[in-house]
Amino acid sequence: MRSRIIRAASRSTKKAPDSSFIGVVWQDEVFAPEAPSRMRASKVTFTPGARTNWHTHPLGQTLIVTSGIGWAQRDGGPVQEIRPGDVVWFAPNEKHWHGATPTTAMTHIAIQEALNGKPVDWMEKVSDEQYQKKS
Repeated sequence: MRSRIIRAASRSTKKAPDSSFIGVVWQDEVFAPEAPSRMRASKVTFTPGARTNWHTHPLGQTLIVTSGIGWAQRDGGPVQEIRPGDVVWFAPNEKHWHGATPTTAMTHIAIQEALNGKPVDWMEKVSDEQYQKKS
């Protein structure tokens, strides 16, 4: 495989599926894996109040917050605020969710690897009660 440049204009923005997200979420593929790599990345923009469902990643996930203010939560842990420049790591198979705050949009780059072709396992929706920042 030779090195190459993937032009931004060759990629399009897509609305994230309602089956995996609550609210309006936009996704832009940054790069997809090419064998032997399993690494993929997407730029994900959450409008205020939007968030993922609970989910896990078989090989973990890294988030790099690029704009706005968001929240992230590991199962059993507190809701934590995330801001531009923050890097969030979720361990393999760690149940979690992330998204914007109720009043501010948030964009991050999400990086994860696929195991046997599968980068994520989607679960139940995050309830409005769970989606509250607790101190």
